[in-house]
Formats: sequence, structure tokens, C-alpha cells
Amino acid sequence: MRAARTLAVTATAFAALGLAAPLATATHGPSSVTVGSSAVQRGGDGIHVNVIPSAVHQGSTLTITVKGCGGGVVSSSAFPTVSLSAPFGGVSSAVARVYNHATPGEHTLTVNCTSPNRVLTHRFRVLAGQGTSGGLGGALAPSSTEMAVGGSLVAAAALGGGLFIVRRRRMSGAGV
Repeated sequence: MRAARTLAVTATAFAALGLAAPLATATHGPSSVTVGSSAVQRGGDGIHVNVIPSAVHQGSTLTITVKGCGGGVVSSSAFPTVSLSAPFGGVSSAVARVYNHATPGEHTLTVNCTSPNRVLTHRFRVLAGQGTSGGLGGALAPSSTEMAVGGSLVAAAALGGGLFIVRRRRMSGAGV
């Protein structure tokens, strides 16, 4: 009897996993699309400018990191002027929010370093349209496939629990 009970529980667990696996592998969510960064290294002075992402939607944020710059400001026609943070480990950074009305296309940002006194430029691209909002937050209803998988999992769990209770009741009534 113990083998049958173990087999029933194991079969229910595998059924639940088997029904959920296709859905889990089919959807990657909105985070599967990534846009690479671009880095520029200027001649032998060791100053590096890195912009993440290199292509950004209107209204989204850009992260600018500068290695070898002891602070300063970053400016562009696509976003307001932002200050670089104090260097930590030789790296300063700034986060800039691109204007909602920024013109799509190539833009140049200017990094004015205070120490050493250098001016660096770097190009990035503004994409047309607003980017996606972070998280779903109830904006999307579950699809019919997701509802079917969820209903199947609930039914399988209810069936397995019901069988367990019926078998247990039958065993206790037999005087075992």
C-alpha cells in the first residue's frame, strides 16, 4: 500500500511539473530583450566612457560611467545636464533621463571632467516611442493557455488530495 501511495504522489508531482514546463520555457518575459552598451577609450590617457544602453527610447534612462575622471558633468541635447558621482575605484557615473520629446536618431553627449581637465564626447541613439513600463502590474490579463495550465494544475492537485484522503479513510476502516 505504501508503494501505491508513493506512486500516486510522485505521478501527481510529475504531472504538475510536466504541465507547467512548456509554459515556463515558452515565455521569457519582457527582460529577454537587451540592448548592448558602447564604450569609448580615448588615447593613452586611460579615460573610458561607457553608455548603457547605447540605444534608448524617449523618456527612458541612460547610465553613463566614466573611468579615469574625477567628477564633472554630462550634457546632451537629449537630456538635462547631470553631475557625475564622486569617483569610486576610479569610476564616476551618472544617470540621465532622456526627454519624452527628444528627437529620435543619433545624439552626442559631452563629458566635462574636472580632474583631469578633459572634454570627451560619445554618441548614442534615441529610439522613437516610449519604452515599456517596468513590471506588468496587472496591465496584462492571463492568456487562455495560462488559464488552462493553471486550471489543470489545480484539478490535478485536488484529484491527488482526494485520492489520498479516500485511500486513507478506507485503510483506517479496515482496522489496519
